[in-house]
Amino acid sequence: MKTFAVTVAVLALGLAACGSKTDNAVENDTNVENAVEADTNAATNDSANAADNALDAAGNAIENAGAAVENAGEAVDNAAANTTN
Repeated sequence: MKTFAVTVAVLALGLAACGSKTDNAVENDTNVENAVEADTNAATNDSANAADNALDAAGNAIENAGAAVENAGEAVDNAAANTTN
């Protein structure tokens, strides 16, 4: 009977020791998943910001081209007015 009790005690201690390692492994896995999620979110945000900036730059270039066309039209009008005066 003593051998059985000792065997059960040793097994119980072994399982108790494994329990904390399992908890640590789960916690470490969760930390890794959180880090991966943070990296993914950062990369997504960087890509979205880069695309937004590119669209803004394209919009500014179109606006500047429109202003240049308008200025050229005014220059032609001014040149025509100056030749008639």
